[in-house]
Amino acid sequence: MTQDPLQLWGGAECTVNRVGSRVFDQSRLTGHDERLDDLDRFASLGLRKLRVAILWERIETSPGLYDWRAADPMMARLQALDIEPIVGLIHHGSGPFWTDLTQPSFATGLAAHAARVAERYPWVVDWTPVNEPLTTARFACLYGLWHPHLSDEAAFWTALLTQVEATTLAMTAIRRVVPHARLIQTEDHGRTYATPPCEDQARFENERRLMTWDLLCGRVTASHPLHGHLASLGLQDRLTALSDQPTPPDVIGLNHYVTSDRFLDHCLPRYPPALHGGNGRIAYADTEAVRAVADWTPGWVRDLTLLHQR
Repeated sequence: MTQDPLQLWGGAECTVNRVGSRVFDQSRLTGHDERLDDLDRFASLGLRKLRVAILWERIETSPGLYDWRAADPMMARLQALDIEPIVGLIHHGSGPFWTDLTQPSFATGLAAHAARVAERYPWVVDWTPVNEPLTTARFACLYGLWHPHLSDEAAFWTALLTQVEATTLAMTAIRRVVPHARLIQTEDHGRTYATPPCEDQARFENERRLMTWDLLCGRVTASHPLHGHLASLGLQDRLTALSDQPTPPDVIGLNHYVTSDRFLDHCLPRYPPALHGGNGRIAYADTEAVRAVADWTPGWVRDLTLLHQR
């Protein structure tokens, strides 16, 4: 079998997230929205594909009212430049103001948005309905930093399942218009390390980090390490529905940042109080491995090999 040549893909940071009553739109804050010729600069780098945002919050500004003024010229320019877009529909957001990550209306509403976008741009093949669902669920419903500002495990898992369900419904809607549409699913794949007293928690988090892909692939059945835990939270029916109708990604996007790898340390006095936490059984500090371990280097080859084998 002949392998496709290595390709250069790219994307501008396009997060739209809400903190309290404020919405932070990176495309507007950076001025990217006002510079259509940014696309020409990307093309000059030899990019074959570009992640672009046609985000639900930005298009459906009020229920039933749609604003395509930024999206239409962007998509037309990409066609002219022969760059294939990877269209994102939610990027660390929680949808328009009338829904959020814990509401069933998030999944059905995103599917309706996906259908509208596919009908408007039926030539688009590659889609990321929800960017980094698990990461978004962590920041919004486990750490409480983003809307809806919840801080409990049940809310975290609810938010993750809702986003995965939204992805499944969105891809179904898109494929009614574009039967050969591909799901390009992104997620942070940082690994958690720990001092010996915290190793059980690190093992749990290293299973948890893969749950976006495991849920989409229908792998969270009775034999999955976290199935019993989620079932105990009352999520069995939703797990069954996802395993009965899997939506496996066509391409897996592994995102890794300097601060992706975490380190759990039971020696709390070493760290400022803001980093102190725990799991109800043991207290620990949760910090970036690169800050806590001397001469830290990510285990890229080992980690990618383990993920490929999985």
